[in-house]
Amino acid sequence: MSVAEPRRIVLFRHAKADWPQVTDHERPLAERGRTDAAVAGRRLAGTGVSFDLALCSTATRTRETWKLAVHELPHRPKTVYEERVYDASPGELITVLNETPDDVRNVILIGHNPGIQGLAEVLSGSAEGDARERMSRRGFPAAAFAVVSFEGSWKSLEPGVATLLDYWAPSE
Repeated sequence: MSVAEPRRIVLFRHAKADWPQVTDHERPLAERGRTDAAVAGRRLAGTGVSFDLALCSTATRTRETWKLAVHELPHRPKTVYEERVYDASPGELITVLNETPDDVRNVILIGHNPGIQGLAEVLSGSAEGDARERMSRRGFPAAAFAVVSFEGSWKSLEPGVATLLDYWAPSE
């Protein structure tokens, strides 16, 4: 693949988590989260983006979200459970994405707020339609996702180089 072809990144926040007496890392999805994760998976399938790679936080709620969402996709990408995605800042997430091999075109990153929302805002130097306005108005609730696109190598991914193409949240 040419590095001049657009790459897509879907920034996907885990679905609604429960609050049992466990560590934050081990929190499971709530019932509503399980429902919303499957709905988000169907909506992800509707974007037409075929993922080559999924980078997922190691937290229980992100792994459960991905497991439910991926079943709705027409193609199951290679999944890497990445400890550095848990509780990561936008800059730390960019570092993880910068390590993506250039033969990978489209990535889905399943993580946590505030890092996922911050990354969507930081990467998006421009936006199509009303995607930025909807994301600003709604914030980034559980199970929401943003689709951004950029051209160049993964090593060239940095703030402002991407276009926000789409945004979706369960209440949309």
